[in-house]
Amino acid sequence: MKADPRRHIAANYPWSLELQTRFADMDVNRHLNNVAITRFFEEARIRFNWGLFTGDAREARPRYLVAHVAVDYLGEGSYPEPLLLGYAIGNIGRSSFRCQKGMFQSGRCIALCDTVLVHRGPDGPAPLPDALRARLEAFPLSG
Repeated sequence: MKADPRRHIAANYPWSLELQTRFADMDVNRHLNNVAITRFFEEARIRFNWGLFTGDAREARPRYLVAHVAVDYLGEGSYPEPLLLGYAIGNIGRSSFRCQKGMFQSGRCIALCDTVLVHRGPDGPAPLPDALRARLEAFPLSG
């Protein structure tokens, strides 16, 4: 994850979100806490996935299960500076896909996160619907 230099450049992510840090996100060393960092990544993942669908009642919102999360902490984050979270879709499988996220503060990449999401059908893992696959394919990492 951290070995891919494209991941360290905010402009390479096709979707981004700015989030404000809070005083409560700091640890005793006055840096952004590792748990707070994972919550910011979660917030970006949820907002991206909710935004994939416009809310058309005829189209059921897919259900996902988080199968794996990996975070690389690359630098210290601080309060009260805002964060920019970049989001891209990595590999897409039959029933799962990988989210690639980068966290930036003051132009520096301070963390990377990969999350594997599994599409869930009524009886467990299920193939990704064609409409979902097409939407995901529109968000590759560039660079």
